[in-house]
Amino acid sequence: MPRPPYRETRRKLVIAFDVGTTFSGVSYSILDPGQVPEIKGVTRFPAQKHVSGSSKIPTIIYYDKQGASRAIGAEAAKDGILKRQQMRGGLKLNDRIMANIPPLPHGKTVTQIFADYLRYLFECTCTYIKDTHNNGATLLATLGQRIDYVLSHPNGWEGPQQQQMREAAVLAGLISGTPESQSRISFVTEGEASLHFAINNGFASTNMNNGEGVLIVDAGGGTIDVSAYARQSNLYVEIAAPQCYLSGSVFITLEAKKFLSNFLSGSKFMDDLDHILRCFETTTKHTFGGTEEAQFIKFGSFRDNEEEFNIRYGQLRLTGQQVASFFEPSITCIVDSVKEQHNSARQKISHVLLVGGFASSDYLYNRLQALLEPSGFRIVRPENHV
Repeated sequence: MPRPPYRETRRKLVIAFDVGTTFSGVSYSILDPGQVPEIKGVTRFPAQKHVSGSSKIPTIIYYDKQGASRAIGAEAAKDGILKRQQMRGGLKLNDRIMANIPPLPHGKTVTQIFADYLRYLFECTCTYIKDTHNNGATLLATLGQRIDYVLSHPNGWEGPQQQQMREAAVLAGLISGTPESQSRISFVTEGEASLHFAINNGFASTNMNNGEGVLIVDAGGGTIDVSAYARQSNLYVEIAAPQCYLSGSVFITLEAKKFLSNFLSGSKFMDDLDHILRCFETTTKHTFGGTEEAQFIKFGSFRDNEEEFNIRYGQLRLTGQQVASFFEPSITCIVDSVKEQHNSARQKISHVLLVGGFASSDYLYNRLQALLEPSGFRIVRPENHV
């Protein structure tokens, strides 16, 4: 379905923020009267300029003892002393999850932290537009209040959580507290955003014209959002209640932490556990492809050896089965949720669209194929799924 031209008479800017548990991104569109809107992504951020075309930055803020933000995003990651804030207020967390989330900085609420991060993303977006568009600075200066914002959030979030996000937008200076200004904020669930992605990439129209539904699994850093849609005339409607689960890729690292805390008990490298986990998260977790081969976490130099704990030349050796066990709780969650959505949907579903940052894991994709295709599901992972 082609995108229609913008029908209003004055130029407008729309900015969409996707603030995730581990990584975040920004898209925007400059709406010119009579022109078909084009959606662009912000692909340059401070301290990340060397990464060509990178559209995501870490969801990290480093605060000092007085509660002032000192570094955000890739700048905070560069400093090596991070406070990873899980901005998922409103979700019920069990004790295991709560035990692994650092306390909030002194004197800061989740809403204030969210506001700090939104303000940073907005500033990055303005800088990017100034740097990449002809007369970008003039364009921004002439827009005034003609900037609308779209904020994504997990499936299942409703009024109370949206109000917190709206308050954060006010604190960030994006809008004021007046009803007219607050009307410039819109919300979209992860499921709805994934559906638009599917439509724009031609998947939905190809596989839904025959009356079937499609099940979308948005596998992110913190959450797994599962939604089911079908096409009715020119509309796409939910055919099952959307679900959100705290089983994203960050929980792979939590499982690794639980295992390594026991495995390295008594090792002289136990104090390096956090560094080992960061190395696992940035390398081994992403490259893991199966259980057949041993896996190595490179964390030290060739002088670091302790064969009793499978450490040689600065590398910790794990079996493929051990690493696979870190993935299993999340994989089981996805498989169970897909079957539950399928059973409760009002129309037939045979296609599962796998998107999100966690979807880039080949091991996750291959395991879902092995577990779900015998039940009649076809797992599809678009090339630009992240």
